[in-house]
Amino acid sequence: MNGSNRLGKESLPISQQAEHSHYQDTDHTHGTEESTHPHIHSEESLRRIVNRLSRIEGHVRGIKGMVQQSTPCPDVLLQIAAVRGALDRVARIVLDEHLTECIARAAHEGNIDLEIKQLKAALDRFLP
Repeated sequence: MNGSNRLGKESLPISQQAEHSHYQDTDHTHGTEESTHPHIHSEESLRRIVNRLSRIEGHVRGIKGMVQQSTPCPDVLLQIAAVRGALDRVARIVLDEHLTECIARAAHEGNIDLEIKQLKAALDRFLP
């Protein structure tokens, strides 16, 4: 995990990461319409998600090495299943964060209908 594919906010000083805030743009939308609320995520939340993704990234590199070394297919499939499970856990964290922070904020600000519509669209793409 050399960190060469870091997310932009990881390079921020810790004090700026504590309350990372940004408005939606074309790279970070919830659906076909842009959201009007800021996304504010705590340093702890960002760190937890990024750490999990970094571990998954390393695990995927390990699977690649297994394939290159002609590791038996059942062993490779077992590791792929582990990565899938880890990605599902990250998705749950992101969804929980969205529900408790973003949806709650939208409800407070009066634009809950748009946020619910965008969440449904995202879930339609995410779920099989």
